[in-house]
Amino acid sequence: MLGSDALAKLIGAARRAVIFTGAGMSTESGIPDFRSPGGVWSRMKPIYFQDFVADADMRREAWNRAFSGVAGWVGAEPNQGHYAVARLVARGKVSSVITQNVDNLHQASGIPATQVLELHGNAGYATCLDCGLRHELDVLKQSFLGRGEIPVCRDCGGLVKVATVSFGQPMPPAVMRLAEIETLACDLFIVLGSSLVVFPAAGFPVMAKRNGARLVIVNRDPTDMDDIADLVLNTEIGPIMAGLAPAD
Repeated sequence: MLGSDALAKLIGAARRAVIFTGAGMSTESGIPDFRSPGGVWSRMKPIYFQDFVADADMRREAWNRAFSGVAGWVGAEPNQGHYAVARLVARGKVSSVITQNVDNLHQASGIPATQVLELHGNAGYATCLDCGLRHELDVLKQSFLGRGEIPVCRDCGGLVKVATVSFGQPMPPAVMRLAEIETLACDLFIVLGSSLVVFPAAGFPVMAKRNGARLVIVNRDPTDMDDIADLVLNTEIGPIMAGLAPAD
């Protein structure tokens, strides 16, 4: 049986599927990944959370990066894979999308925000580290570029940071708990475009498999979890997903 046929059969038989996406989901939209040669971290060193909090110069550098777009995480459009996943959600086949991506493309493709569980946050806005108030980047950009002001919270004066999870920053507990609930409730867990090397996020496929769900991994390169998967497809995500969930 062809790989796409096998995946179609698994999706058709599933009562409640969960999709887990990584950087490979968005590279087809032109967004660079993190760890590959030429990826984000090969071009610039990450700024650790503790350094952002402790050092104003590090905060200024982080905001320079955010407003220059050097990381390339925002401004792209969803690709055919995103839209195919959105159709599976709309048709009730997929209950939620757990994502390691911060690019907001799942929401842009039409998936309700309540069904997108962002393990590593979102690069499209900022939050106060003290009170959690959301801040829009366009507003912060004006004061930063115009007056050189490092953003602080307009309500409490606390430090404001782009709403991504930095190295050394705790994972969002509420989102992690929701992702665990969704993982344990599914009977099919589909990984799209993740190398499955970043924990604790990469623990969800293992959790699903141990709980009796079928596990599918679609990724350009092999992963360390291929040996526990029911189906592995080393291929581009967009074309195969668009074939499995064509537009009406």
